[in-house]
Amino acid sequence: MNVKELSYAEFKNKIMDPEVSQEWNFKGDKPVIIDFYAQWCGPCKATAPVLDALAGEYQGQIEVYKVDVDKEEELSSLFGIRSIPSILFIPKNDKPQMRVGAMGRQDLDEAIKSILIK
Repeated sequence: MNVKELSYAEFKNKIMDPEVSQEWNFKGDKPVIIDFYAQWCGPCKATAPVLDALAGEYQGQIEVYKVDVDKEEELSSLFGIRSIPSILFIPKNDKPQMRVGAMGRQDLDEAIKSILIK
């Protein structure tokens, strides 16, 4: 599997530490996608294999994580997640962009190319 589960503690170490600063300060060396999902969410289950395939295709260029909103409430509330799936695109040198709702392969691929690896 190319998509890794992300905990709040890992988020603080790999992405950004909101306890140090409320200002966005990305720590990563590659652009990131974070998929906020839940086990019971049908659209989330449909999105997961597409993200996994894209993570494999873009391996070495981007990192792809998933966050279970029921387990990682602190991380979900940090981004104001109210509906799932919500997908956060984090470019290396720009502000993150959130997309809410299931996205198909073509839309995800276009978002990766236009937001993350321009």
